[in-house]
Amino acid sequence: MSDLDLLTQSLARNVKHWRSVRGYTLDVLAARAGVSRGMLIQIEQARTNPSLGTVVKIGDALGVSITTLLDYEQGPKVRLVPAEQAVRLWHTDAGSYNLLLAGTEAPGPLEMWRWRLMPGENSASDPHPTGTAELLHVTSGELTLTVDGVKYRVPAGTTASFEANAPHTYGNEGEVPAEMVMAISVPPVQ
Repeated sequence: MSDLDLLTQSLARNVKHWRSVRGYTLDVLAARAGVSRGMLIQIEQARTNPSLGTVVKIGDALGVSITTLLDYEQGPKVRLVPAEQAVRLWHTDAGSYNLLLAGTEAPGPLEMWRWRLMPGENSASDPHPTGTAELLHVTSGELTLTVDGVKYRVPAGTTASFEANAPHTYGNEGEVPAEMVMAISVPPVQ
């Protein structure tokens, strides 16, 4: 079984599981996540590979991390994630990418990411639920972080934090690749 097939089946199983835990019908989850009921059915039947944005919306609506939705093993209290098991969920032909390094539920979803943005590229994010916080540290190059329409230059060695309940974009307006490590904390579903 390919890695993509494994992730598709894990996503199907975990969306069904967490929807059941939360007591959501397909219609309720669709409304909370802002995705169609048909898309949820395809995901739960492992018939589609949804976009990163769709997986994020479903995770936010369920109050669980992307790691939890894609996890195919229930690990022990200490979990080691070898580099080759990190999951790349977004990439471009030019070489930009993000890499989900690890995640946990503590008490809401907590994720750690590694990003690389090539010159001239960017990745936009829809607003996350109120109370979501992002913390990022630029390790090389310079990140242009745009939050709610305001641009911030974040050079290498600088750390930024922000409330992520507004539209935001990670961009590279420089001439060399920009790399960062980012943590996202999403509040638990009430």
